Amino acid sequence: MTCEEILKVLNPEQQKAVQTVNGPVLVLAGAGTGKTRVITYRIAYMLSSGIKPQSILGLTFTNKAAREMRERLASLVDPDSASKVTLGTFHAFCVKVLRQDIRHLGYLPGFTIADTTDQQGLFKQAVAQLGWSKDECSLGVLTARIGSWKNQLLTPQDARQIAETDIDVMASALYFTYQELLELQNMVDFDDMIMLVYRLFSEFPEILQRYQERYQYLLVDEYQDTNAAQFKVIKMLAGERCNLCVVGDDDQSIYGWRGAEIENILDFPNLFPGTCEIKLEQNYRSTNKILNAANAVIRTNTARHDKQLWSKLGDGADLIAVNAENGEKESEFIASMIRQKMGENPELSYQDFAILYRSNHLSRELENGLRQAEIPYTLVGGQEFYNRKEIKDAVAYLKLVVNERDNQSFLRILGTPPRGLAQKAVEILKEMYLAQKTPMLRLIEKDEFLNAVSGKGAAAAKELTAAFAHAREVFTVPGNLAGKISSFLREVGFLDGMQKMYKDIDDARSRRENVDEFISAISQYENKCSEPPSLEAYLESFSLLEENDRTEEKKEPGVTLSTVHASKGLEYPVVFLVAMEKDSFPHERSLEEGSLDEEKRLFYVAITRAKKELFLTCSRERYVKGQRKSRIESPFLHLLPSDSLQTGQPDDFIKTLSKDDMKAAFAKIFSILDK
Repeated sequence: MTCEEILKVLNPEQQKAVQTVNGPVLVLAGAGTGKTRVITYRIAYMLSSGIKPQSILGLTFTNKAAREMRERLASLVDPDSASKVTLGTFHAFCVKVLRQDIRHLGYLPGFTIADTTDQQGLFKQAVAQLGWSKDECSLGVLTARIGSWKNQLLTPQDARQIAETDIDVMASALYFTYQELLELQNMVDFDDMIMLVYRLFSEFPEILQRYQERYQYLLVDEYQDTNAAQFKVIKMLAGERCNLCVVGDDDQSIYGWRGAEIENILDFPNLFPGTCEIKLEQNYRSTNKILNAANAVIRTNTARHDKQLWSKLGDGADLIAVNAENGEKESEFIASMIRQKMGENPELSYQDFAILYRSNHLSRELENGLRQAEIPYTLVGGQEFYNRKEIKDAVAYLKLVVNERDNQSFLRILGTPPRGLAQKAVEILKEMYLAQKTPMLRLIEKDEFLNAVSGKGAAAAKELTAAFAHAREVFTVPGNLAGKISSFLREVGFLDGMQKMYKDIDDARSRRENVDEFISAISQYENKCSEPPSLEAYLESFSLLEENDRTEEKKEPGVTLSTVHASKGLEYPVVFLVAMEKDSFPHERSLEEGSLDEEKRLFYVAITRAKKELFLTCSRERYVKGQRKSRIESPFLHLLPSDSLQTGQPDDFIKTLSKDDMKAAFAKIFSILDK
């Protein structure tokens, strides 16, 4: 497409955002205003204007967003040029930098990425080394504090200096030990990725200059979600040239609890003098009554960039607020309303409905109600395929091939399947490791270990080390990655050892089938790569998978059940926002802290998921922590415009169907279920 063709399909504000290529640009993109389109068309415009694709870096917060942008871009410009643009998540970009330059910080380029399970194991190990008992420390509080320090680019030494409370002192001690364990095993966690790149850029100006020269045009998506560390890396990359375009919406900043700093977007014009500020306010998703409600809610927050969403889609239907007797009646109402809506509109399917809630525990009663009504549903955040034990075991084997220092993976696979190396062998290895600081995979080769275990255990240890040595040779040659992985997992006894691990035959067979499916997924990954990928490249790709990448593809169509946080970026014709009660939404924690701004932004996000109809439900009574308790409706309901809001009981909105209507409705439901 030419520059003229690109601009023709955009509204005036979008055109300005696309055309303003040089200098700092802040694009305030309200919900549903075409943010992804603007970013993609901006890159296409830059390429059509003669800017080299290799000089453009686009940073996103999800793999899904990066994929969507790349696919759209390839449809707008020459696919070869599109493929040369660097588009990816912050973590993917940082891993790319670290693979090339982490040796300057004392790590080996073959580092592995610590996932949540690895981190939990390392923290427990650190607690044991410090000699603390489980009763002495609240591990969740301490690890959260360490994550917060890393987001602020504070080292263990920095943390120790600023620690004042007893919790901070304990957290700083744990931080020291945990970080030492990571480095000894040549591992980095997700917070380290940003922090280590910041260190590289700060301590080695020549490395920073290399990346500044390579990437002369920067784009950042979802800028409102950046934390302190990400902001500093962005600012350093932008440099004096500062061709930096950030796109985001301060009204949708809902991740303060995990380190996002809304000040990054609120203060952008002051932090980058000469900023061109552009507001996208035309919404392409929702009706005006829904948007007016969202505007009314968010307007009560004072720390924000002023925006007013509007749409050409008409006023639409009133919002409906329903006060049910209890949680069970609330669920019954929702199920009945879904049936009623589908009976009224033949074009609606179950996938057009979403039920959103503030906290995960609220899904139980809703699931019961949908099951009883025989309405299919999809629960966002259920157990994911890649989180299953047998998959994590297989990945641990592969990680150990790439990084022999990875003791977390070694301890996971040592008894998987059982090899005659029981707890005594593990204790021996831990003692040897503390004394020698040699990777455990190397320690099981030593006579000191082999002489201390049984003959069966010694033979198993020799077989295991031989299998890993063979694997390291095999995987140096590119090609047939899935086949090599399958052979390796069989050689170490994992594939054929399921029956030893899981006594139930059906359970063992099911888990073996899951591992086979995992190998099939590797084959699919391999087929998508332009060149034969290395095992290291695959593991990196696996480690950077996100929740929306990890869900199983084969799911029955159904009503979506999701937290509001997980629904961000999605849209549905009909939305039910449930449990609109004090202490539920807004959450009791925010009420205790006296800070409602982020809760209002979360409510704004929930409202703007709805395209045509929005139902808000609450109950006068609900089970809370096992006890039946009276509930008070949410104060947020009083922020909604009364002229576009209908209120009442469930019976006020459920129509009594004639026999013919009921037959037609059930016929439609059963036909969908049959499909």
